[in-house]
Amino acid sequence: MWSDNDTRRDFLNFRCVADTAAELIVQADGTPISMGISGGWGVGKSSMLNLINDALSQRSDAKQYLFVEFNAWLYQGYDDARAALMEQIASKLVERAAESSTALDKAKGLMARVDWIRAAGFAMGSGVAMAFGVPPVGVIGAAAGAVRGMVDGDVTGADVAAANKSAGELAAAGAGVLKPSAPSTPPAQIRALRDQFRETLKALDVTLVVLIDDLDRCLPGTAISTLEAVRLFLFLPNAAFIIAADDTMIRQAVKAHFKDVELDDDLVTNYFDKLIQVPIRVPPLGTQEVRAYLMMLHVEKAGLPEDEVERVRIAVCDRLSETWKGKRADLKFMLEVMPECSDQLRNGLDLSDRLAPLLTSAKKVAGNPRLIKRFLNTLSIRLAVAKSQKVSVDEATLAKVLLFERCASPEAYQALVSEVNDATDGHPASLGPWESQARAGKPVENLDKHFDSDFVRDWLALPPALSASDLRPVVYVSRETLPIITATDKMSTEAQSLLEALVLLRTSDTTLREPLAELSGRDHLLMSERLLTRARQEQKWGKPSVLHAFLSLIDAVPEMSEAFVRFLGQMDVGRLTPALIPLLGDKAWASGVLDKWHSTEGLKSSVKNAITNLRKAD
Repeated sequence: MWSDNDTRRDFLNFRCVADTAAELIVQADGTPISMGISGGWGVGKSSMLNLINDALSQRSDAKQYLFVEFNAWLYQGYDDARAALMEQIASKLVERAAESSTALDKAKGLMARVDWIRAAGFAMGSGVAMAFGVPPVGVIGAAAGAVRGMVDGDVTGADVAAANKSAGELAAAGAGVLKPSAPSTPPAQIRALRDQFRETLKALDVTLVVLIDDLDRCLPGTAISTLEAVRLFLFLPNAAFIIAADDTMIRQAVKAHFKDVELDDDLVTNYFDKLIQVPIRVPPLGTQEVRAYLMMLHVEKAGLPEDEVERVRIAVCDRLSETWKGKRADLKFMLEVMPECSDQLRNGLDLSDRLAPLLTSAKKVAGNPRLIKRFLNTLSIRLAVAKSQKVSVDEATLAKVLLFERCASPEAYQALVSEVNDATDGHPASLGPWESQARAGKPVENLDKHFDSDFVRDWLALPPALSASDLRPVVYVSRETLPIITATDKMSTEAQSLLEALVLLRTSDTTLREPLAELSGRDHLLMSERLLTRARQEQKWGKPSVLHAFLSLIDAVPEMSEAFVRFLGQMDVGRLTPALIPLLGDKAWASGVLDKWHSTEGLKSSVKNAITNLRKAD
């Protein structure tokens, strides 16, 4: 299994981006700076934060930087995110200042002011804060709060009295944590907080680097609260903020949080852009990166010594830096880097090499590292289930079916599973012609409506071919998705016994007529569906056993001819042989099918002559 946690091990050559971000902080030389690490869910924003942290921590002057890691999502529902962020920053500064009495006094003063703000400023909504004269943190926040606070348009004397009373209580609460001579009004406290923060950093002679993660997982209120707290410390010397979040989610959070104020897209963009000076997007993965990522996940899992894994990782990242020259990080390259890898690892590398293009192009995965890990973990679980149940399953076959389950439409996967369940040998024979076309590099034609997609066309070309494979073991270990319900499971015991007798026929047999006729209509339909599944697997139509089974069923239950006629009418005439024609010649229900075949282009002359001779005999 592969952990879904963020990593500090770079498999994708992202360190070059992280090093660039770190260098911008170094070059800022104390000038305030803010960065936004953006990208969708699971693309590696948290890992990018780790890499930036490492890039600064590993410098020779690393003591110059003080890191605060803050995950707003952890505080959601338990604490006010604004107050929690400020308190965490102040606590780190107090911890660093322990060795210097001057700096320690300033850091403790900062902590006291944070306590006051927690009690007085951030315990209030933005609208109430405005009423008390607290400077709004963010223009939009103040406007939204004011609108919400005064929305009824009826501000009474009682409202003002209540506001004054609350203000007095908050001021009194602040008196316990600040020196008597300290300013006690909210605006003064916020100015003093910023001044104290600036002086503390100067006394410590450090650059504070605050790394904020998982903001896009938060509810709109928590996300905006965190951003408002960031604004308190922005644009102060020796402070760097790096915020990892999907910018689309943050924009939606802004709109949702300030729903009482009409915000156009430009205003929302301005709100976010004022917080983020340097936007950095996590690079999307192409086929080369996905292939390298898959292979490195297998290398990491192979039990190799750490120094060997690191050697391979460096080689892969170096290779990725040259893919623009046409060089490939593929199976051939990996075997050059690790010529003596185990058979098990080689199989994993080979599977990665083949899966990478589809995991990159399939819209439901799109090269997302987290989804790739989940795919591999699901594959591992199903292999473990197969082992525990003593079910023999080929890993490549299981992976191909799992990919189909993940990326094809639910209807297509249902159709595939149903065909496997209903086939006597578990072969999805209907895939045969499509797989042949795909693997020959020809356009795949005549796909059923549920299978008609670019993904399925690419998937059909992926080895191994499945049409001649018994997929019942694969379906069995995948039953968490769909239950195993075959057509025979729905039949009565009598119908099952008669179906077994029908498929053994090598000629028409009237002895089954009476017991077949006595079955229920539901049993008749289920038997017809099962026989049609077998019929679709026949590549040549002369005198297949399924024909005799159908003729016997129709003899007993004439209405079952309709489904068989539809099947025959849609059949590729290239599968017909002359031996079939006389068997249908005396069947009134087959007359229209014979006429259609006779007029169809591509019909073999021998079959056409057989139909012509049959008509002459009539």
